[in-house]
Amino acid sequence: MIEDIQKRALHRTRILEGQLRGLGRMIENEDYCMDIITQSRAIQRSLESLNRLLLENHLRTHVTHMFEQGGDDREQAVAELLRAFDFDGR
Repeated sequence: MIEDIQKRALHRTRILEGQLRGLGRMIENEDYCMDIITQSRAIQRSLESLNRLLLENHLRTHVTHMFEQGGDDREQAVAELLRAFDFDGR
C-alpha cells in the first residue's frame, strides 16, 4: 500500500470508530431521530471517503500492474473495477 494513502486510510478508520461509538451512544440515549440520522449519514460519507482512498491505492498499484501485464490480468482488473462501482449486476 502506498504509505501516504495508508496513513490517510488509517486516520479515516479512527474517525469512523469514533463516529460509530457516538452513534451508538445517541441510540442508547434515545436522542432525537433526525440527529441520529444526521450522524449516520456523516458515517456513510466517511466510509465513502475511505473507499475513495482504497480505490485510489488499488488503481495506482494493482490495476496499473495488471494493465501492464495484459491478457487475463487486464480482464481481471476491468472486472474488479466494474464490481467496485456496482456495474457488474451483483
